[in-house]
Amino acid sequence: MAEPHLDRTGDEAILEAYAVDSPPSGPGMSRRARMIFLGVLTLICFLLYGVGAWGLFPSQAGWPDWLAWGGRLVAGLAAVTLVVTMLRAHTGEESDGAARIAHVLLGVGWILFVWTMITDLVLRLPLLVAGIENPLRSRLVAVVLAAVVLGLALWGFAEARRIPRVRRVDIEIRGLSAEADGMTIAVLTDTHFDSFKKPSWSAGVVDVVNGLGADVVVHAGDLADGSVAARREQSAALGGVRAAYRFYIAGNHEYYSGVGDWTAHMADLGWEVLLNAHGVVGERLVIAGVDDPTGNGVPGHGTDLDAALAGVPDLPIVLLAHQPHLIATSRDRVDLQISGHTHGGQMWPFHYLVRLREPVVQGLSRHGDRTQVWTSRGTGYWGPPFRIFAPSEISLLTLCSTTSA
Repeated sequence: MAEPHLDRTGDEAILEAYAVDSPPSGPGMSRRARMIFLGVLTLICFLLYGVGAWGLFPSQAGWPDWLAWGGRLVAGLAAVTLVVTMLRAHTGEESDGAARIAHVLLGVGWILFVWTMITDLVLRLPLLVAGIENPLRSRLVAVVLAAVVLGLALWGFAEARRIPRVRRVDIEIRGLSAEADGMTIAVLTDTHFDSFKKPSWSAGVVDVVNGLGADVVVHAGDLADGSVAARREQSAALGGVRAAYRFYIAGNHEYYSGVGDWTAHMADLGWEVLLNAHGVVGERLVIAGVDDPTGNGVPGHGTDLDAALAGVPDLPIVLLAHQPHLIATSRDRVDLQISGHTHGGQMWPFHYLVRLREPVVQGLSRHGDRTQVWTSRGTGYWGPPFRIFAPSEISLLTLCSTTSA
C-alpha cells in the first residue's frame, strides 16, 4: 500500500496561497478585497430579505401599518444580523454561536427569496388574469408564501438534522473477478461536522454504517468545518466504524481548517489516508485517492492522479476524488470514481448553480467507455441546516461483474 501523506505542516502556506477561499480577514487578503467582500455580502443579504419583504408585505396588500412596517423592519433587522453574524462566524476568531445564527438566517433568506419569486410567477399572475383585485390578490399571495416558507423551513431543518437514509445502488464493473463480485462499499462524504451536529448524530451515522456490514467504508472528504480541536468530539465516532478496510481523502474544507491536522487525526482513528496514493483490497480491487484541487500549488499537496495510480496491479480501480469534475482527468483511467462535494444542491433550486461547475450533481453517471462516477448527495450539510428536495444519504454501493466486452 502506498504511504499516506500525513503532513502536519504547511497549513499556513495553504491559507496564504488560498486567501480568497480562507476567512476574509485571514492572512493575504487586502483591505480592498475585504471591502469588496463586505459589499457583496451586504448586497446578497439585503437582496434575500428585501425580496422576501416585498412578497410578504407589499403596499398593494393594504396591511395595517403596524403589520406592514413591523414586518419590513424585521426583514431589515434579519438582513443586518445576517451580515454581522456571517462576518463574526467566518472572520478572525470564528464563533460557533454566530455561525448558528448566520446559517439559519441564510437558509431562511434563501427559501424566502426563491419562493417569493415562484409564488409571484405561479400565483400572482394567474390571480391577476382571473380578475382578482388588490388588496385581496396580494394578501392571498402573501399568506400562501408565508405558509410555504414556514413549511419548507421546518421540513428542511428536520431533513438536514436526521440520520441519513441508506441509498443502495448496484454498479457493474468490467473485469471484476468472481471473488469481488458482490463486494460492498459504504460511502460517507461531506459530514461537515460543525457546532450544529452533536456527537449523538455522528454516533447514529456510525451505527447505520456498521449495520450495513460493508466490506469497505470510505469517506470522500469535507469531514468537518473547524479545527480538530473544535470538532474532535463530533469526529471521534468515526474511530468506531467497523470494516476490514477504511479509506479517507481530504476535501476542500479540510484546507480551510488545517488539512495536515485532519489527515493525521483520521490516521489516528485508524483510517487509511489516501492523498495521491492507493491501497489494494484483498487482491480483488484497488482503492485510490487523490488530493483535492484546493491544494494545487501548495508544496506537498495538490491533485496528482499519476502518483495515486503509480504501480497499481491489474485490478479494477475505484478512485476517491472529492469533486466530481476531476473526472476530466480520471476518465477512462479508472473504473469508478466516488465523489461528493455537491450535496445534491442541498437547497432546491441551488443545484442549477452547482451544475455550472460540476458535470453531475448526484447519482450514477457514465463518462467515456470505461468510467462511471458515483456522486453522493452527502451525509451531512454545509452552512444552513436545511435540506430541501436534496436529502442526505449514506451510499451502499454493490459492485457487480459484467460480461460486457
